[in-house]
Amino acid sequence: MRPSLLAPLYLLASASARRPTSHPAAAATASAFLGPILLSSRPRAVHTEQVRDGCPPDNLTCVSGTPSPSDGRDMIDPVYPGTAVQRMRAVRERVGQLSAADLGGPWEEVRRKILWAGGLRDLPTARPGLGNTSHSFNDWNHVDLTCMSDGTSDNLNDGTVQGIAVGNHLGEGIRIASLPELGPGGSWSTCALGCGKDPPQDVAHLQFRSRIAFKLVWVPNADYDTFALVDDDGNLLARGTPSDGPTGLPPLRERVQNYRIVQGSKYARAVDAIASGTSAA
Repeated sequence: MRPSLLAPLYLLASASARRPTSHPAAAATASAFLGPILLSSRPRAVHTEQVRDGCPPDNLTCVSGTPSPSDGRDMIDPVYPGTAVQRMRAVRERVGQLSAADLGGPWEEVRRKILWAGGLRDLPTARPGLGNTSHSFNDWNHVDLTCMSDGTSDNLNDGTVQGIAVGNHLGEGIRIASLPELGPGGSWSTCALGCGKDPPQDVAHLQFRSRIAFKLVWVPNADYDTFALVDDDGNLLARGTPSDGPTGLPPLRERVQNYRIVQGSKYARAVDAIASGTSAA
């Protein structure tokens, strides 16, 4: 029906609603005829809202109502649309389940629990590029747990991420190593190089256009024997001191360099507070 005909019909419906009639059957007929027209001609409201995930605000936008971490409806991050938001939220929930004992055992056991929390399998013998996670959290650089959407897991570095090989094909390894139960998308321990800039210029934020679920940062105390897991805003999620440190930890030079790449940035706030004894956690 043409829009020019709708105004008289609206007027007719309004008049019918106000004027009493002695012909109920006729009124019912008019209502049955006009109802679908009037409903179909009304503009549909599009509902969007900002949500919070129990962690610091990430400006996540829900396109279909108020989400919860387990509901599976699509959520998007308008700033970093490559983020697998549901998966990231689930990862942070798992981090919250890790106890002091979980993060205070021998380093390799601790590292496997961190992999599990991040939605990654422990695949130390897989071929590099095909899901091998033996390097994850074991050096200064591969410490960003990134949850990227299925549509961006094959993204390549076009040279934008400085210091990282052009190409940087990770998609197949992501699919092999990612645990499916945490939701759509995949997980990977991406390179943190460049994260100290504002905004971050690392693999997660540039190559995958994704926030990080968490970053592992070593605390700059005398032995660099304590680590913290911080979120994309630099807020503390968890901390641990492995029982076999410092000799059982990644080499000291790796731990020191890990701190240096975040020094002065939002990602260093939590570990600086721990080192100075001012952290409440």
